[in-house]
Amino acid sequence: MNRIGKERYPAAKLPDDLWEGIDPGETVTVTVVAETSRVRRSKRGLFGVARTRVTSVQDAVARIRHPGDEWN
Repeated sequence: MNRIGKERYPAAKLPDDLWEGIDPGETVTVTVVAETSRVRRSKRGLFGVARTRVTSVQDAVARIRHPGDEWN
């Protein structure tokens, strides 16, 4: 998660919808946090998923070498 903070930022520089009700001559503290939409999984979780699939090495190699076969 990325976070940016600015202290004593001029309220007049904010977009109109953000400084509604604040005197444009005042200074404000602004904090912006970037929200990510992708799901993060730990390595332990990923290995747990792989552990539950019953596949031989030969089957896995065949699926990788011929990926289009599963759609026929």
